[in-house]
Amino acid sequence: MAKLDADLDPLWQDLDWAIGQMLIMGWDGTEVTPQIRHLIEDHHLGSILLTAKNLKSANQTAKLVQELQTIAHQAGHPHPLLIALDQENGGVNSLFDEDYICQFPSSMGQAAAGNADLAYKIAKATATEVSAVGVNLILGPVLDVLTNARYQPLGVRATGDDPQEVSQYGIAAMNGYKDAGLATCGKHFPSYGNLDFLGSSLDIPIITQTLEELSLSALVPFRNAIATGNLDAMFVGGCGITNPSMNVNHACLSDQVVDDLLRNELGFNGVAISECLEMEVLRNEIGVKTGTVMAVEAGCDLVLLCRAFDVQLEAISGLKLGVENELLTKERIYTSLKRVLRMKNSCTSWSKALNPAGISLLSKIHPGHLALSMKAYDDSITVMRDNEKLLPLNESMHQEEELLLLTPLVKPLPASSLTKSILESKNKTESTPTMHDKWSHRDRGAAMSGEGVFREFGRSLARARHGKLLHTSYTANGVRPVHENLIHRASCIIIVTADANRNLYQAGFTKHVAMMCSMLRASGQKKSLLVVAVSSPYDFAMDKSIGTYICTFDFTEMAMAALVRVLFGDFAPRGTLPGTLRKSKKVLKSRQHWLVEPYNRDRDGRGLDDLLQTLARASAPNYQFLQKTGANTFELSNPNIGEAHFVVRNSSTQALYGFCATYYTKGTGILGAIFVDPAKRNVSIGRSLHRRALRGLTQQRGVMKIQLGMCFPGVFLGIPADDSAGLKAWFAGSGWDLQFPKRLVNMGIPELASWSAPEGLLQSIQRASISFDLILGPDNAESVLNHVGTHASPEVFDLYKFALQETKTCGVVRAKSPVDSLLGTVIICSPGSPLHSYIPSLQSFRGELVGGIIAPIVPSTAQAALVLQGLALMGVRQNKAHKSARSVLSWVADELYEPLLAMGFDVLQAFEEITNSPENWTDLG
Repeated sequence: MAKLDADLDPLWQDLDWAIGQMLIMGWDGTEVTPQIRHLIEDHHLGSILLTAKNLKSANQTAKLVQELQTIAHQAGHPHPLLIALDQENGGVNSLFDEDYICQFPSSMGQAAAGNADLAYKIAKATATEVSAVGVNLILGPVLDVLTNARYQPLGVRATGDDPQEVSQYGIAAMNGYKDAGLATCGKHFPSYGNLDFLGSSLDIPIITQTLEELSLSALVPFRNAIATGNLDAMFVGGCGITNPSMNVNHACLSDQVVDDLLRNELGFNGVAISECLEMEVLRNEIGVKTGTVMAVEAGCDLVLLCRAFDVQLEAISGLKLGVENELLTKERIYTSLKRVLRMKNSCTSWSKALNPAGISLLSKIHPGHLALSMKAYDDSITVMRDNEKLLPLNESMHQEEELLLLTPLVKPLPASSLTKSILESKNKTESTPTMHDKWSHRDRGAAMSGEGVFREFGRSLARARHGKLLHTSYTANGVRPVHENLIHRASCIIIVTADANRNLYQAGFTKHVAMMCSMLRASGQKKSLLVVAVSSPYDFAMDKSIGTYICTFDFTEMAMAALVRVLFGDFAPRGTLPGTLRKSKKVLKSRQHWLVEPYNRDRDGRGLDDLLQTLARASAPNYQFLQKTGANTFELSNPNIGEAHFVVRNSSTQALYGFCATYYTKGTGILGAIFVDPAKRNVSIGRSLHRRALRGLTQQRGVMKIQLGMCFPGVFLGIPADDSAGLKAWFAGSGWDLQFPKRLVNMGIPELASWSAPEGLLQSIQRASISFDLILGPDNAESVLNHVGTHASPEVFDLYKFALQETKTCGVVRAKSPVDSLLGTVIICSPGSPLHSYIPSLQSFRGELVGGIIAPIVPSTAQAALVLQGLALMGVRQNKAHKSARSVLSWVADELYEPLLAMGFDVLQAFEEITNSPENWTDLG
């Protein structure tokens, strides 16, 4: 019989109570129904999902949640209910209240603003608002990568198609939610970013990528978010997976996905939440009872059932039957229970749950949040092309000319003022026509709720044009006579599209109108055309025939208001397209040149420290060593190594936008580091720095090769091997030949206290008659330096010379054959050595002592693997003797690292060092 932990309430011995905590359920209606009350009181339901169908206003939501919590409290629940909500912003908000709840851009819109700190502030503001009405679990951030971005329904809910950018903005949002006190839930694992749709109502979308492909792209943001330790829950999708190593019908029902991939491979130990099991295909194929048991067997801790009371009772019955049939053990139930309770303890308490801050707090914070919302929308609006210089319209159009607005019929957003007004005015008569209505021309019968989405946008344009606006909608019926007549009248046409890649009639209509405008221009008429994508930016992103193309990333009232301000010149749009689209736009901006200045320690040191911290916050967790990298890391002041560093800076504010470090030693020019403020990327700062750096290196007398990456200082040993930021393509475009990289890794043993040498290693070393000794100081180091000079590059030689000078904290271990010939060497350094300041991966992040084992030089022989293992073993022993808690082994060549894995070392970072001829850059001048 399963025993309860001592810290668990004995109440949980009753499995009915424990099972209730493993379910998350919702219902339709804005008031507590007898059914949801029954689930909380009699079935001990522990978690509630609220949707737009439950919520009318902030005040009503706060009262509703308070009533739900009171029911649970009076029913004897030891912990408050989890109250979950989708509040992603953009078009996916469950709670709307224009007086108290602010609207912010979608995830992709936030990425277009180009500022991860803004994403953090938005997430914190959103979480603070929903927390005030009693929500304690937010279903976010969205961590999907749009691998097949143009055809995915997820659209602007995702940040984009760049895994590193998705990680950066996802982690920023997650931290904002956490800092506002909410529990977080990443979604949609393993990815909704590249789904194939089979067509039938019973078919489910499937992932066809291999696990290797997923690991290189789709899984990167999930892995990075998990590594931060701030992700409380993971929403596991209901999609299928079909590839050579996995054939899964529903991800959330598969132990291969939940237990193996999510928990074992990615190391997630939080709450796994299933997709809603009320899916038609699942009900028809498996049945809810079996499906619920399968979800728990797979590793899910919370099973979601959205709204149908009979199905919810079926799920409860299924879990109880699963226990009776011994498909689910009590231990398995208690494992999920403990995870759920741990999450509850992190985000709520009875005092907080029964007393939500409510309107009193919301009214105080609303003005500040509204200002943040306006800034975010203004920063997100993106003009991808304006080839004919049509913006602003008040400068390209005369007052008497007519402007035509053509908009598609789209469904109103569930949480919007339009939906609210439609519901409130169903039985009311039409209001008096406005100026905009008088200028609107509609097909008969087209005056439906979908058209109203853009009616207020049209009214705003009409006000800016003093009434000179023509507005009509278009449908799948194509270009009709009414459209042709209005196009002939107007001098300028604005076409709005909303996901034209999936609503193909919009693409066809737009191309038809574009062709008409082109023909009319050829006959001498003025016919300017602007296309505005109000959802996915991919509609006409790559179609250069659309000369003026604007993206808003959602069609909320705030987004449309910002669009009007852009169209009429209230501000210059600053948004840039996310992911690979941002990179493609880089070509248009590549002619921009920035002033590059020599680095000055007194002037630029503090700015460089700030820039490094900004990079650390924006980087993946496995590059957390940037947190310990400072301006002094790059300054060697070594007489054997020439160095020249460069910056791009704002001379008015002293802020650094970019930095580049270069070195020269014995015929080798080295680009040791180059980085740009994440908010200033894709505007040629990196190109300007790179050009200046390469010009300096190639002009060095006697230079024979140019190297990308460096071990001393060892910040970046080369290009990060995961390349999730697309750096290889960037360097290839900058003249580097990347065909023959030298792979280098940093490795580590996280807990030296529990580490022991592999069985038989010492005996193997002894049988091979390999001996080791420790060299301290340069006096007895001639053989060491001869060995390194013969088998390693010049900067590694300089690294060894530096280490040998530091006799108190550094030494070199030699491996020797029976006849005293040198087989290999490695540098050993104790915690706090001077080398630590130049190799950030050796720095301590949690206050523990870190010992270094650096730059093993082992020539390729039959004994090379054993020699390397012996050197590493001697290094670990030295680290232990110096009371180190952790060992870091830096700069290990690719062909040598596998024997170290067998010893218990983990790979921390991997890089690719590149060496090219200076002749690659003969055009720099």
